[in-house]
Amino acid sequence: MMRRLLHRPARIVPLAFLGAITVGTLLMMLPAARADPGGAPFITALFTAASAICVTGLSSVDTPTYWSPVGHVLITVLTQIGGFGIMGLATLVGLLVTKRLGLRSRLMAQAEQGALQIGDLGRLLVGIAVTMLVCEAAVAAVVALRLIGHYDYSPGRAVWEGIFHAVQSFNNGGFALHSDSLASFVNDWWICLPLSLGVVAGSLGFPVILELARDVRRPACWSTHTRMTVWGSLILLAVGFLVILTFEWSNPRTFGPLNLPTKTLAAFTQSVMPRSGGFATVDYTAMNTETLAATIGLMFIGGGGGGTAGGIKVTTFFLLAHVIWAEVRGEPDVVIGKRRISESTQRQAVTVALLGVALVAVGTVALIALTDNVRFEYALFEVTSAFGTVGLTAGLTTSLGPAAQLLLVALMFIGRVGTVAFGAALALNTARHTYRYPEGRPIVG
Repeated sequence: MMRRLLHRPARIVPLAFLGAITVGTLLMMLPAARADPGGAPFITALFTAASAICVTGLSSVDTPTYWSPVGHVLITVLTQIGGFGIMGLATLVGLLVTKRLGLRSRLMAQAEQGALQIGDLGRLLVGIAVTMLVCEAAVAAVVALRLIGHYDYSPGRAVWEGIFHAVQSFNNGGFALHSDSLASFVNDWWICLPLSLGVVAGSLGFPVILELARDVRRPACWSTHTRMTVWGSLILLAVGFLVILTFEWSNPRTFGPLNLPTKTLAAFTQSVMPRSGGFATVDYTAMNTETLAATIGLMFIGGGGGGTAGGIKVTTFFLLAHVIWAEVRGEPDVVIGKRRISESTQRQAVTVALLGVALVAVGTVALIALTDNVRFEYALFEVTSAFGTVGLTAGLTTSLGPAAQLLLVALMFIGRVGTVAFGAALALNTARHTYRYPEGRPIVG
């Protein structure tokens, strides 16, 4: 059975995550997981388990008050499993796809991936686990010390909150032990900055982290994937920062009352979190429509491939940008960093992006149909947050009915595992025909 699955890598990720969500739902239904007497209803447990396993962070209930300490521990464990699973399985699928390529393509792919091979799987998984634990421990230590020294938390509570939020941070989960997410810490650099850096690290992906650890001072030696992920992420962070700071600068319900350093921190934090982090230091229902539109765009793009972030991935977005630029200039090839991008890779990027647009569009229409008196931009925001496994909310999720919650569960699942599984399926779709039809020329534009 396992051997057959390894030869069909597109099936590994969905099956693994379905199994984890099923077990997680049963655990969240236990009476011990809920703060009030009695177990959680099935739909609530399913929504929470799916959100944790898919490292989304959306919640249909108030996480700090609805769930007991046992429930909070379960959310932490499920998020860790989901984050480790997606990093490990995405990397494994990449290696399996490489193994199925032809010799020439395989050698090129291995050169781009640092010569990792299937035989390195054990070392690879250990490396992912160590990377996760080290990053989470560093973030947890800073947050815990800040809570003890500045907010007079007891050591036990501070350590627990540090661990909980560090796990959510690196895994791009977004659950918080405060009803207002991180709004209470909007002006605290020692809370927001470490958690933001944890989100960025997790969103890069293990292959990129491994390559940066080896060649961080030699950008010219980076693979095409690492180059696109790093520079693309920096560009999106800068654009998000400037857009959010500009549109919210004088908004009396968000940035208006804040001083300059706090506005800067809030803009930076909220430019990071739409990449799939999910923490909020301001109320999104109070933001301007322009800011919501920019945030929706950032959520749809997401983070790096093989990381804990969701979305169509930053490499897909910037590859399409290069395709457009090459077409506008009349170039015969799409070239990134002195590497020509194959036509099959270009088609995969177009397919993933357009399917993402279709899912978000259909999901938005469905959510509006299932919900009374919902504003279009809020429905689009919630659907994109679910598809991009972000976890940010415009205050809509807690008021949704069972059918609408199931819709978001489906979007979280598709958004989390669909890009990896479908990407693998496209890469392995290597059917060849012995004939070609005459070329057609439809009018475009």
